[in-house]
Amino acid sequence: MAIILKSPEEIAQLREAGRIVAQTYEHLNEYVVAGVTTGELDRRAEEFMRSVGARPMYKGYAPGGRSPFPATICVAVNDVIVHGIPDRKQYLREGDIVGIDIGVVYNGWIGDACRTYTIGKVDAPSRRLVDTAEHCLQIGIEQAYSGNRIGDIGSAIQTYAEARGFSVVREYCGHGVGRALWEEPSVPHHGRAGTGFKLRPGMVFTIEPMINAGGYETKLLADGWTVVTADGSRSAQFEHTIALTVDGTRVLTVP
Repeated sequence: MAIILKSPEEIAQLREAGRIVAQTYEHLNEYVVAGVTTGELDRRAEEFMRSVGARPMYKGYAPGGRSPFPATICVAVNDVIVHGIPDRKQYLREGDIVGIDIGVVYNGWIGDACRTYTIGKVDAPSRRLVDTAEHCLQIGIEQAYSGNRIGDIGSAIQTYAEARGFSVVREYCGHGVGRALWEEPSVPHHGRAGTGFKLRPGMVFTIEPMINAGGYETKLLADGWTVVTADGSRSAQFEHTIALTVDGTRVLTVP
C-alpha cells in the first residue's frame, strides 16, 4: 500500500481530531487514581468525546477478522503492553502504572495518542521505565523530519532505551494516520540509522514506543486483543501523531 500524503488542509483537519484526543486526556487526568476502575475511565472518555462531536475510534474496530474491540480506550496496566480492554471490575491500585491509548474520529479524520500514568507512589524501577518511555517518544519525534529516514527514528529510540537497560517491543509499530487508523507507513521503534524510506512533507504518522523493563518478547492473550510482556515485566508507552510539513514537524495530539 502506498503512503497517502496529506495536504495542508487535511493536516488541519487531523489537527482538530488530535486536539480532541488531548482534551480527552485533560478530562481524564483527575480520575486516573487509585480506586477507580478502568471501566469507569472508559465511560468518562466516551462521554467526553461524544459531548464535543467526536466518536471513539477503537470501539467496534475489528481488523483482520478479530472480534470487535468492545471499548472506547485501550488500557495497559503493569505488564500489559497494548490493547488491554477496560473492565468495571479492574481497579487501579497504588504503585500501578497504566497506559491509556485514545483514538477519536472527528469529521472523518483520526486522532491517536497514548500516555502512561503512575498511580500514587511507584517504585523507582517503574518510575525510571515510565520516564524512559516518555523520553523515547521525544527522541523519536526529534528524528522525524523531512530528508531523514524512517530507520533514524527507530535507531535513536532503541539506542537510548537499551543504554538504560530496557528493551523495545518489535512486533507493534507506529503507523500512518488519516481517514483510517492504520495507514502506511509502518514506523518501527528499533532499527538501523540511515535505512528505510526517506521522510517527506505530507506524511502523517504515529510514533509510539513500547518499552519493557525485561525482554522485548510479547504474548497475546485469549481475548484476541490484550498483549502482555512474555516474561511478566512491566511495560510503558507514550504516543503522539505527528505531521511532516514544509515548515517543519508538527505534533498534532497536543492541546
